[in-house]
Amino acid sequence: MDLKLIILFALLFLIFVFLIWGRWRYDLVAFSGLVIAVLTGLVPVTEAFSGFGHPATVIIALVLIASRGLSNSGAIEMVTRHIVDASRKLPTHIAIMAGFSAALSAVMNNVAALTLLMPVDIKAAAKAKRSPSLTLMALSFATILGGMITLIGTPPNIVIAAFREQALGESYRMFDFAPVGLACTFVGLVFIATVGWRLIPDAASRKDAKTELAALDSYVAELQVAEGSPAVGRRVSDLDDDVEQHDAVVIGLVRRGKRLPGMARRAEIRDGDILVLQASPEAIDEVVGTLGLSFMEKRAGRDSATEEDLSMLEVVVPPEARIEGRSALSVKLLGRQGVLLVGVSRQGQRFSERVRRLEIRAGDVLLLFGPSERLGDVANWLGCLSLAERGLQVTQRHQAPLAVGIFAAAIGLASLGVVDLPIALAATVALMVFLNIVPLRQVYESVAWPVIVLLGSMIPLGVALETSGGTALIAESILHVTGDVSPVLVLVLLIATTMTLSDVMNNTATAVIAAPIALEISERLQVSPDPFLMGVAVAASCAFLTPIGHKNNTLILGPGGYRFGDYWRMGLPLEILIVLVATPTILAVWPL
Repeated sequence: MDLKLIILFALLFLIFVFLIWGRWRYDLVAFSGLVIAVLTGLVPVTEAFSGFGHPATVIIALVLIASRGLSNSGAIEMVTRHIVDASRKLPTHIAIMAGFSAALSAVMNNVAALTLLMPVDIKAAAKAKRSPSLTLMALSFATILGGMITLIGTPPNIVIAAFREQALGESYRMFDFAPVGLACTFVGLVFIATVGWRLIPDAASRKDAKTELAALDSYVAELQVAEGSPAVGRRVSDLDDDVEQHDAVVIGLVRRGKRLPGMARRAEIRDGDILVLQASPEAIDEVVGTLGLSFMEKRAGRDSATEEDLSMLEVVVPPEARIEGRSALSVKLLGRQGVLLVGVSRQGQRFSERVRRLEIRAGDVLLLFGPSERLGDVANWLGCLSLAERGLQVTQRHQAPLAVGIFAAAIGLASLGVVDLPIALAATVALMVFLNIVPLRQVYESVAWPVIVLLGSMIPLGVALETSGGTALIAESILHVTGDVSPVLVLVLLIATTMTLSDVMNNTATAVIAAPIALEISERLQVSPDPFLMGVAVAASCAFLTPIGHKNNTLILGPGGYRFGDYWRMGLPLEILIVLVATPTILAVWPL
């Protein structure tokens, strides 16, 4: 083994360690690895950024924008309203929601599908007076399964198809994944609807993040500003530092019996004004002493200061959100946006003290308080997803048939080979923007840029592994361990190994690394590469054991009140089932 190959293996090992550790975001880890590879000569300078123009990268970005168009048109919500009925028995509800979400994930990005359906499922749970934890995990797993059915349903399928075109001269077509994907999805959905949801621990089923946040022991107090108070002559925003040290915050100002609009952040305080504070009783008393005020205490949400244009909104923090890894103070949520973070729920643990200094994690549920008309925009600015079901967008409702028609035409033309898939999707995006189905400002917001950076960084590293002989060495080691066993057993081992890696690492990165290894193994066994490439596609998508293997699992972590160890209870038997179903189906459709 030469020095360059040793360095490359060491670099990839470190990348895997940091990706699994999760201390730094995966796009930063991958891009740093790419920079090191270029500086050490492992990746030629001319190929450093080739991954960002790779067909797989372009297709993923375009699919995300097209998915936004389907969402904006209101088409999905209209269908959802006709299939969701909170009065149904729980197994029936799970079966219907899982089936619909899987079908939706087959034609749009599976993260986008969950984003649309999660608020609907939470609302149904509230109406049925049951915890959403009983259904959210089933919904997440169903969207992951449905993504395996088509080329555009999940990033690993796109990566595998692009790799096949580059290595063998021909890509997989839109529905080449369907036979295996449909078989795995059908069996998986039957398991989820009949047995899987019953495996969720009872402790988790009693948790409800939204209920917990609503019960936070915070108060609103009206504090009168006396003559000579240090607050007189200062703006409301100038009091932030004084009250923050007591873990309190000013949320309004009342003057002559009338509350000033919003939180009155720029209003100058006068004698006789009433400051409205949100804090614990102890903190309120401390602020009274600090600023020389007098107060009359009221329970949060029960006074005139909060009944007009101020309201609360629960949101969940997805991976790559602006606020992930930061606090409300560090993003200046109150100062910049005029919105207050009043509570956080994390895996069943709730926080109300010093929440504005708490470092937010993916999967947390946040309770935001502020002007009603601003909360939605602020949630988008933070990169968070509302847990309240969105109403139909009236201005876009009439465009729902048009949006669906454009998207269906693009998929049909690409499936028939009339137009290449990237061109068909690009035309779809252009039409949706031209018709204002996707406003121009939402085009770049729709793209998950961390995924693009991850893929653009990992593709050159994958190529370097292949050209340096690294994949040949890994394939030789695997075959040496397995000995003279049947290629079928080697396929099972490859599927199981890839699936395990995907449970702890990003599934896109897993597919990038595993694809060339699969091809190398097939060449050494002198069999068709398709069963092994399909095996990697299925395995890379099936991340059911942890909340970090797939974004959808992370999204439901907070709203469902799940713990890290809850996932494997339903996920492990599901993964075993997928291996048992996928292997014979792959061999039947794609013979060795």
